Amino acid sequence: MNTKSIILASTSPFRKSLLEKLNISFTCAKPETDETPKLNETPQAHVERLAIDKAAAVAKQSPESIVIGSDQVAVCDNEILGKPHTFENAVKQLTQFSGKKVTFYTGLCVLNGQNNQVKSLVEPFHVHFNTLSQQEIIDYINSEQPLNCAGSFKSEGLGICLFKKLEGDDPNTLIGLPLIKLVHLLKEFDFNVLANQLTK
Repeated sequence: MNTKSIILASTSPFRKSLLEKLNISFTCAKPETDETPKLNETPQAHVERLAIDKAAAVAKQSPESIVIGSDQVAVCDNEILGKPHTFENAVKQLTQFSGKKVTFYTGLCVLNGQNNQVKSLVEPFHVHFNTLSQQEIIDYINSEQPLNCAGSFKSEGLGICLFKKLEGDDPNTLIGLPLIKLVHLLKEFDFNVLANQLTK
């Protein structure tokens, strides 16, 4: 039985609820990182770098732990789109997405604080949007208030009303944490999820 503690380098309630699906013991910590994109940085490089930076920032405070870092952006028309934060920006994002394919890139990093060993990857997920009327967009935003979600929707909720189809290996990726890949990365750090289940 592996006794290393697991820390999720995120205060996102969405990522926390995803990691809880694995039924392992973990804590959450807020990473202090600069999320400004670098000049000419691709979306994939951006999310992978931030996932690593977040994990490294938390590992400095808890060097005995295994730290999980993650970051996500949406890309439409070759433009990187983050969280809308305002109603107006959410309307603008979903109007832009109408009838198009939007790719979400999620960076994932697992870092061993004891030896600073790092494993990281980027997982893509594609969302094909219905052609949306302005009223549908406004009704959706008013109903779900997705202002802190990259892409202005919650796929685990009413966001499914906006979609034509989804393409990807793991639906959890779209919410913010690719659990299938995470289980594999943790195993590479000698942490077996099935061997570390919480008793119910």
